[in-house]
Amino acid sequence: MFERLRRLRRTPGLRRLFAETSLSPADLIYPLFVSESATEPEPIESMPGQFRLPLSSIALAACEAEQAGIGALLLFGLPSSKDDRAGRASRADGIVQTAIRRAKDACPELVVATDVCVCSYTSHGHCGLLRGSEVDNDATLEVLAETAVSHAEAGADIVAPSSMMDGQVRAIRRRLDEVGLRQTAVMGYSAKFASAYYGPFREAADSQPEFGDRASYQHDPSNRRHARREILADVAEGADILMVKPGLAYLDIVREAREATDLPLAAYNVSGEYSMVIAAAERGWLDERRIVLETLLAFRRAGADLIITYHAKEASRWLNDS
Repeated sequence: MFERLRRLRRTPGLRRLFAETSLSPADLIYPLFVSESATEPEPIESMPGQFRLPLSSIALAACEAEQAGIGALLLFGLPSSKDDRAGRASRADGIVQTAIRRAKDACPELVVATDVCVCSYTSHGHCGLLRGSEVDNDATLEVLAETAVSHAEAGADIVAPSSMMDGQVRAIRRRLDEVGLRQTAVMGYSAKFASAYYGPFREAADSQPEFGDRASYQHDPSNRRHARREILADVAEGADILMVKPGLAYLDIVREAREATDLPLAAYNVSGEYSMVIAAAERGWLDERRIVLETLLAFRRAGADLIITYHAKEASRWLNDS
């Protein structure tokens, strides 16, 4: 005698009935690039279908996401000028701060998250302030905290520090609490690896380092235990949500995070993962819809509650049509 396991997957109805993992538009977070200098949507060459949006497009983009049932937006800002101290990152009238207000004015119930980093605001392109040729961890914490507060004051529901500075979650949580913004949630980029999968993002966010790389502050791709320590550090520092980035090549870390804590967990389906799928689909080498939904389901199966993905609009349409 052998088990008749095929009985429970014999028909579409049975497969739906016994599906162990679900995926819905509400599980998705849609990243948007907002440019202070753009006057119309600017195509991102290495990410077909994605754009640097002018402020005039934000209200429409936000409401389209809400109507599609997408869970949240994640805003990245491209300022019109940069300096070595990231002076425009925390301005009340900065690009992200203004975009938050426009999104919230148009769709008050839409959840808006913001990336809190300085790489797009510094003339040198690193994710922290420099002391000589080294990234100064503790000096950067002050800028990150000020920036997070400015985002929260503009109406952000979630602030997400991605600089990978030690103590960034604690610094932001403390400052938010000190100024009475206790309801603003913090999503830690808890396990963000120094990855080649970020290549297209560098073009999109104009954030390529002027010299060196980010290996001194982002995780070594070879390290799993060290990533777990970082995850647990973010928990201890007061993170409300955790994140693993990239997602597809780091599903073991997603599972590690899921087993380490019960906090909500996000996986970032990053730019390189997006661009590879689009390039192959354009050549007819794979079925874009099937592979995107399969990939997003894999993140959920590994333990992610939320998925940050550039496929959010298309995936939401496919899920709503199914």
